Amino acid sequence: MNNIVEPIKDRKKLVVIEKLLEKTNKRNHLIFVFGINTGLRVSDILKLNIADVEEKDYLTLREKKTGKYKKFPINKKLQKLIKDYLKNVRSKTYSLDAEEPLFVGKKHKRLSSSQVYRFLKDVCKKVGLKINIGTHTMRKTYGFFNYKQFGDVALLQKILNHSSPSITMRYIGIDQEEIDYTYNNFIL
Repeated sequence: MNNIVEPIKDRKKLVVIEKLLEKTNKRNHLIFVFGINTGLRVSDILKLNIADVEEKDYLTLREKKTGKYKKFPINKKLQKLIKDYLKNVRSKTYSLDAEEPLFVGKKHKRLSSSQVYRFLKDVCKKVGLKINIGTHTMRKTYGFFNYKQFGDVALLQKILNHSSPSITMRYIGIDQEEIDYTYNNFIL
């Protein structure tokens, strides 16, 4: 059995997942949107504090896994969701102290990656996704759609901090079927 975590490649399923999470849990919705819009690892999303994102246009962090410094713009969709989450969810349950974790659980402790894994697996099952799900699914989904939109594997490799283009392509699930499709439909 293949245990490699896969990206969500169906844009319609992404929309359904987003709507379901938005209705049921705004915190989980923001985590999901963060993952699929930034390509950050779950460990880096969960280590964010309120000060890292509140009223910010850019996100600056040091990646937990690689130790590398990373800075990139926060897109308008994420900025809006962060503002809404802080104002309408977070402020009603916990303090908004700048050094507080952005994402906390019921006991006001920083959320764990296993908690993210559980909600992600649950929501993907509810929408009928039949792929191997893990917390890296969000990062891989970002990579897959970034590549589909821009087609720049070298830039994506740099964004994801991979050592080679072939690692990036394998990581985002560009497989032989898609390579064959490209060859069969490209004619000069």
